[in-house]
Amino acid sequence: MTDLSHLPTRSQLVAAALTDAGVRGEVVELPDSARTAAEAAAAVGVDVGAIANSLVFWADDRPLLVLTSGRHRVDTAALARQLGKAHVGRATPDQVRAATGQAIGGVAPLGHPEQLETVIDVALAEHPQVWAAGGTPHTVFPTTFDELVRITGGAALVVGD
Repeated sequence: MTDLSHLPTRSQLVAAALTDAGVRGEVVELPDSARTAAEAAAAVGVDVGAIANSLVFWADDRPLLVLTSGRHRVDTAALARQLGKAHVGRATPDQVRAATGQAIGGVAPLGHPEQLETVIDVALAEHPQVWAAGGTPHTVFPTTFDELVRITGGAALVVGD
């Protein structure tokens, strides 16, 4: 196994989960923040639409992870209808940390204390490679839409505009 000691602890957990899932892309630490999709896109030199922005929502009293293209805003009402949920709303920072073990701006698609219900924005399929957060606002990893679906067990849906 690759030495991960250079990565922050949260990113080490994500990197180990990626390895366990058979993902080839490695978590990299960036010198600047990748807290927002725009920052991440600039840091890795891609279109903002190729950033898999990890957003945590609270859906019927349970966490819901939505991996959306950095160019989209999530339509929570439409998402609730598609998922058969009574309500989908933004999680608080404390709820995000409790559900993922990670802080807003660095939430990875996996490496959480337990499996989260996950939705992946179909718009990410337009890009041959996408980048997702690696557990901190300074870490990211390359992946693909199909790989995100596989490693998260997520549902591919239209999430917004």
